[in-house]
Amino acid sequence: MEEVIHIYHTNDLHSHLEHWPSIHKLLAERRRWHEDAGDEVFVFDIGDHMDRWHPLSDGTRGKANCRLLNEAGYDAATIGNNEGITLPFEDLDSMYLEKKFKMLVANLYKPDGSRPSWAQPYHIYISKKGTRVGVIGITVNFARFYEQLGWKLQDPMDELKKCVEELKGHTDIIILLSHLGIHDDELIAGMFPEIDVIIGGHTHHILHEGKEVGFTLLAGAGKYGYYTGHVTLKIDELSKRILHKRAVLYDMNEADKAENEQEISEGYYRAGKQLMAKTVAFLPDELKADPLQHSSLSKMLTEALREWCDADCAFMNAGMLLGGLKSGEVTQFDLLEICPHPINPCTIRLSGAELKEVLLQIRDEKWPHMQIKGLGFRGTVMGVMEYAGIEFEMKSNIQQILLNGMPIDSKKHYVLAIPDMFTFGRFFPEIQRAENKEYWLPEFLRNLLEWKISSIYK
Repeated sequence: MEEVIHIYHTNDLHSHLEHWPSIHKLLAERRRWHEDAGDEVFVFDIGDHMDRWHPLSDGTRGKANCRLLNEAGYDAATIGNNEGITLPFEDLDSMYLEKKFKMLVANLYKPDGSRPSWAQPYHIYISKKGTRVGVIGITVNFARFYEQLGWKLQDPMDELKKCVEELKGHTDIIILLSHLGIHDDELIAGMFPEIDVIIGGHTHHILHEGKEVGFTLLAGAGKYGYYTGHVTLKIDELSKRILHKRAVLYDMNEADKAENEQEISEGYYRAGKQLMAKTVAFLPDELKADPLQHSSLSKMLTEALREWCDADCAFMNAGMLLGGLKSGEVTQFDLLEICPHPINPCTIRLSGAELKEVLLQIRDEKWPHMQIKGLGFRGTVMGVMEYAGIEFEMKSNIQQILLNGMPIDSKKHYVLAIPDMFTFGRFFPEIQRAENKEYWLPEFLRNLLEWKISSIYK
C-alpha cells in the first residue's frame, strides 16, 4: 500500500499580492481534494513573503502578511532577509505573535542565546498513516545585519547539521525549507543525503520539474507569486520508504483565477495607503524628480544622507527617487511611493586617494542610463549622481575635486555616506575592498527623506 503526501509551497512573494487571491484559492481547493482522497497535505512558505515596498506590509510591519498566511492555511514558514533585516527588532519579534502556523528558523537567536518565542528550529508532523515528517527551516546568513538589529544569527550549515542529527531516528522523512539560495541548496543535498526534499528560495530560482541532486529533490517557485509549487511524495506504508518524488509548478497567470482577484489585490493596497496617511509636511511648491536630471528633491535626500550619518560627504544616484512630490500635504505613503527601496544608509572610511578614485569613476558617462536589478533597488536606471559636500571644478584645464570647499588630501581619511547597495554590487572596487563599512539600520532612505522634509517644511 502507498501513502501520498502533497506539499504546496511559495517563496519570495515580496508582497506582490496581485496573484495572492488565486494562490489562496488554489491551496484551499487542493487541500480539500487531497484530504477527501485520504492523502496528507502540507503548505509551506520559504521566506520573503513580506517586502516593505507594499503599503500594507509597511503599514503593519509585516503583521498583515502573517494574517494572509493564516487565512490561506499555511502549516509552516521560514523567514527571508526581507523579514529578518528590514524590520526593527521589536517589529520582527512581534510580527508572528498571532500566527496559526509553525515558524521554523533554526539559525535565529536572541543575543543571550535563547530563541524568539515565535520560532523553533524544526517540527515533526505525524501523518494520518503514522509517517513522521521532520521539517526544518533555515535562513540566509546575513549575520552582521542581524547583529546590528539586536539578533544573533548562527551559521546555517552548523545549525542544519544539529537539526539533522536530532531528527535521525525520530523521523521517516526530512524536508528543508531553505532561504539560502540554489547554490547552497545543491551543496546541502550533497552534504546531507538524509534530507529528502529541499524547498528553496532567496535566489528566485524556477525549477519547473524540480532537480535531483543525489538522493535529494530540490524545488523552487521563482518569485512574486508567479508560480505555486507542488511536491508529491509516494511512500510505502509499511517500510516508510519513499517510492517516488515529483515536483511541478503551477503558473498563476494560467491558473483558475479567484473571483474579483484584481479588486481584492487593489483593496490590500488601499488599506495600506490608509494606514500610511500620516502627514509628514506641507510643501509650498512641487518638488520634481527625474532620474536623468539633477533636482532639488534628489539633492535634498543626498544632503540628508550626509547629515544623518555625520559624514564628510555623500553621493547618491537620482534614480533612487521614482517620482516627485506635489505641493500641499505629504504623507508617509507619498514617501513610500517615491522611495520604496529597502536600502539603508552606509558610511565608509576612505583615504583621500581612494575617495578620489571612486569619485572619478562616478564621472563616467555610463552611470545615468545603467539599468540595475536586485540589491534592493526598486527603480529602473541608476540616474545622474547627486553630491553633498563634493564639488568638481576645472582649474587650468585640470579637473579638481573639492571636499567642503577644500582640495582632497590624498593621505587624509574621510567618511563617505552612500546607499548601501553600492557596497554589494561590483560598482566600486575601493568600496568593495574596504573593511570599515558601517550600515545604519534599521532606517531606510525614505526615513531620512521624511526626517529632512519634516525639518524643512514644519
